[in-house]
Amino acid sequence: MAMKLYCFGESGNSYKAALTMTLAGVDWTPVFVNFFHGDARSPEFRALNEMGEVPVLRDGDEVLSQSGLIQYHIAEKTGKLLPQDHHLRQEVMRWVLWDNHKMSSQAGTLRFLMNFVPEEKRPQEVIRWLSGRLRDAFKVLDSHLEGRDFIVNDLPSLADTACCGYLYYPEPFTFDRKAWPNIDRWLDNIAALPGWKHPYDMMPGRPSDRGL
Repeated sequence: MAMKLYCFGESGNSYKAALTMTLAGVDWTPVFVNFFHGDARSPEFRALNEMGEVPVLRDGDEVLSQSGLIQYHIAEKTGKLLPQDHHLRQEVMRWVLWDNHKMSSQAGTLRFLMNFVPEEKRPQEVIRWLSGRLRDAFKVLDSHLEGRDFIVNDLPSLADTACCGYLYYPEPFTFDRKAWPNIDRWLDNIAALPGWKHPYDMMPGRPSDRGL
C-alpha cells in the first residue's frame, strides 16, 4: 500500500519529505492540503496533526509529522540516504538540524513574506533582517560544498534533501544561484539523480493555481 503524504507544492518542508521518498524509491501518493484556504487549521486536519502543519506522512497505522522525522523514518525503513557508519550518520543529522534552524526556517519565512503577503503589508525591516541571516547560511553551505558533490561523504543523503528544500523555487527570496557557485553545482547534482522532480511537478499546489 502506498504511503500518503499530506502536502502542497508551495511548501519547501513538504518537498524535503517528498524528495526523500522519491529518491529512496518509496511508493507514495500526495494528498493535497489547501493551506492557503485554511485546511491545515481545520478540526479534521488537527486530528491528524495537532500542530496544524504539513508535511504529514501516513504509513500504514503510523502518522508522522515534521519533515526531519519523516526523512529519518524513510531512511531507516529503506536503508537509503543515510550512511551506516555512525559518525557519518551523525554528520548527516547535524546538517539536517542545521538546515531546520539556520536555513529553511529563514528561507521559508522570507519567501512567504516576499511573495504571499500583500505588498503593502510586507514588513520590510523583518525582510532585511531575515535576508542577512539567510545570506550567512548560504555562505556556510557554499563554503562547505567547495570540492564536494554532496554535503556528506560525496554521496546523496538526507542532508541534501533537507538543505535543498527551498532552493529550487522560482519565487524571489534573495537567493540567486549564480551568486553561490558551489550551491549551484550541488543543486544540479541533486537534480541529476534518478526520479528528481521540481517541487511543483512532484506535489499539487502552486501560486498560479491561486492566480498569483
